[in-house]
Amino acid sequence: MGLRINDIVPDLTVTTDQGDISLHDWIGDSWAIVFSHPKDFTPVCTTEFGAVAQLADEWEKRGTKVLGVSVDGVEEHKGWKGDIESFANAKAGFPIVADEDLKLSKAFGMLPADAYLPDGRTPADSATVRSVYIIAPNKKVQLIMTYPMSVGRNFAEVLRALDGLQRTYEQPLATPANWETGQDVIVALSLDDDAAKAKYGELDKKLPYLRFAKDPK
Repeated sequence: MGLRINDIVPDLTVTTDQGDISLHDWIGDSWAIVFSHPKDFTPVCTTEFGAVAQLADEWEKRGTKVLGVSVDGVEEHKGWKGDIESFANAKAGFPIVADEDLKLSKAFGMLPADAYLPDGRTPADSATVRSVYIIAPNKKVQLIMTYPMSVGRNFAEVLRALDGLQRTYEQPLATPANWETGQDVIVALSLDDDAAKAKYGELDKKLPYLRFAKDPK
């Protein structure tokens, strides 16, 4: 069974193009994003990894570490990073896991336990390794997105979702549809009106169960 939201990520030791890391030690007290892809030197994934590289300052502002995953090897990763950086005009400073034994892909539930990489494989053999995981400092999965081969991932949405998760983390808050940083947030029903006002100020009550407050940031 794969990871679900609120599961603790497995504390695997994995090999990357920047050396071996233990996932829990690498996450530390930070937020983390793990994003995977089925093969190096592929067109859609090159654009995606380029987008992640271009957002390096945004990840840093949010105290978030980024880890790529591929089922190719270290040398392929090092060579491919040259293409990524050339395309994106940005340094790909994040590590990429060389998941040739599929240990991480299987532990995260991206591939079934009996999966293997055949000789002469194509990206289709590991197609479900196109996922994004946002992980909180408590090492629990907060969000999972999985994309098909033909649709490039929207990292502006990943960034927006990260902002929402950080705003509501361990707080009685939620964000409405299409929320952006600075917009009003929703107060959880675990607080009655008096407690909600005491904590977040005046409420904008749209419905008895739908109460907005100013973004506490």
